[in-house]
Amino acid sequence: MPSISYLLVDGHSVMHAWPELKREQRNASRRHLARLELMKRLRTYQDMSGKQVVVVFDGTHSQRSEEREPEGLQVIYAEAATTADMLLERLANRYAKLHPMQVVSADGMVRETILACGADWTSPEMLKTMCEDAERALGEAIRKRR
Repeated sequence: MPSISYLLVDGHSVMHAWPELKREQRNASRRHLARLELMKRLRTYQDMSGKQVVVVFDGTHSQRSEEREPEGLQVIYAEAATTADMLLERLANRYAKLHPMQVVSADGMVRETILACGADWTSPEMLKTMCEDAERALGEAIRKRR
């Protein structure tokens, strides 16, 4: 049985890097829309790539929380004393030797750490291209079925 391949995403890092999400992120009353759009695009990528996508956000609560969509994304909110960067590094350290893993972050120190752990690194800009490719592939698949 083939090993599950993972894409771990620093949610805030991506939202600050993608111009269309950054605009929404700046406005507190619309911040949730940036998160929803990111999640929608990552769901499409997951569906088209077959990778399990895990989105990690900095936390504000006293303990870590997770949400799992049936057959969908896994979302982790770090506890208040922990950053998403720290959580991504821990996950890469623990699981990169067991499963193919790609980590998306704009942080150079995170890149160095996860590479040392055996995971692959991808920039938020490259993730955007990957999502656009997945969206195009989905559109083509739908057109072929019609």
